Amino acid sequence: MAEAAAQAGGAVAGSPPAAPANASAADWIAVAAGSLGALLATLDISITNSALPQIQGQIGAAGTEGTWISTGYLMSEIVIIPLTAWLTRVFGLRRFLMWNALLFTGFSMMCGLSHTLGVMVIGRIGQGLAGGAMIPTAQTIVRTRLPRHQLPVGMSAFGLIVLLGPLLGPVIGGWLAENVDWRWCFFVNLPVSAVLVALLYFGLKPDRADFRQFVDADWLGIVGLTIGLSSLTVVLEEGQRERWFESPMIVWLSLISAAGIAMMLVAQFTAKTPIVRLRLLLNKNYASVILIVSTVGAGLYGVSYLLPQFLASIAGYNAEQAGGIMLLSGLPAFLMMPVLPRILGKFDIRVLVITGLLCFVASCFLDISLTAQSVGHDFAGSQILRGFGQILAMMPLNQASMAAVATHEAGDAAGLYNMARNLGGSIGLALLGTLIDRRSAYHDAVIRESVSANSPLGQEHLASSAAGFFAQHGDMAHAKLQAVGQMAATIAREAAVMTYSETFYALGLALLLCIPLALLLKTPKPGAPVSSGH
Repeated sequence: MAEAAAQAGGAVAGSPPAAPANASAADWIAVAAGSLGALLATLDISITNSALPQIQGQIGAAGTEGTWISTGYLMSEIVIIPLTAWLTRVFGLRRFLMWNALLFTGFSMMCGLSHTLGVMVIGRIGQGLAGGAMIPTAQTIVRTRLPRHQLPVGMSAFGLIVLLGPLLGPVIGGWLAENVDWRWCFFVNLPVSAVLVALLYFGLKPDRADFRQFVDADWLGIVGLTIGLSSLTVVLEEGQRERWFESPMIVWLSLISAAGIAMMLVAQFTAKTPIVRLRLLLNKNYASVILIVSTVGAGLYGVSYLLPQFLASIAGYNAEQAGGIMLLSGLPAFLMMPVLPRILGKFDIRVLVITGLLCFVASCFLDISLTAQSVGHDFAGSQILRGFGQILAMMPLNQASMAAVATHEAGDAAGLYNMARNLGGSIGLALLGTLIDRRSAYHDAVIRESVSANSPLGQEHLASSAAGFFAQHGDMAHAKLQAVGQMAATIAREAAVMTYSETFYALGLALLLCIPLALLLKTPKPGAPVSSGH
């Protein structure tokens, strides 16, 4: 009997292992729904950027007031992202996402129908609150609904959307503003949201709400996070325009932000279940992911700001033309999409991330020799290389962030990951804005000093320009003024070009410093248990 059992056991042991079960159709519908929601949210971060002049003109927003249209969205999105895991547990995933989709649609209609800045900003804040929650939930759906061997496919789809959303936003917004009407930047969300609600309804199972978690929540951490991150975002977005701490508003907001962050830190030790599990950062693998994705976020948002600014102010491109150049960095994502899941499953995550970072660094260094004659096609090589760098860095980071934590921590980890990417983008833009203003002023002053009234070359250039203008209208006094104005514009343009080159260099250097952190990442073995994150 024992011998027979042993033979049977040997037969079982010798038989090939059963193939792991694949995700069901409902699972893939859920993943599609989450991905579509994330696309809506990431698209609307930047869709108003190209249409901002038209929007400001029609709603009566003067000067820099229009920046609140973007700041309001980003501020609320950064706040809601880390709260999403808790809100999902309170209301249930399907109910929470469906209500977010409906609210996002409602606030989009509010923005599209607005005629004043106040209504527009309220609508954008509402959009950010509803849309921001759809980004980490998409990542959580992929992590929890797909088996391990299909995770690379789901993570590739999610990462592709996160990359393409900010790229497509200015292109779609610019085209709609130029050819249709800027209000369609918001109205276009209506049909997409209708499809999203249908996918959520059929792809996710109804789950019960747990309002006890609402009552017993870490309210100290929630309040601290809300006031801390919202104030910090406004400081970063508006600081340079307000001359930083010369502005009483920036001083007060900085103090409020510090107080809010302090409350959140205290809650880590006093709350039974902190609203943001900063203890996840004690895991060196996860902490490395967060630091790298923050820097890559700064690079993504930084290039999305720098390149259109250069093309508009130096090369004279309109929103559509600049958008076409921006889209070049999205081509590698489409080219690699069929093979990327296989690459993620076969290669070490560290190799992929380091390769991606090196490509991103090289793309930035290709743009440090700009001239006033540089135009769109001069950025073609760097944009395509940047596209490969972004997808090779971000895709493995998505996988590494989820693999570094336990399944029950996936929601909190996704919230921190996406918050870090957006917050890194805000910090990067604030630093770039300061660098651009200060270095432009420095280069302008140096060039002006070199072409002073005692400069023979400067005087010769002024005389030649004045003669040309005099030949046009015969007024020498006016011709001299025109010549001086033309030289001042040339000096400002050359100073700006030098500054843009330095800014690309600074971005490349920051990304280069992330490479040692990538060595701490680990590739999860197929079938291995998920790390506890400790």
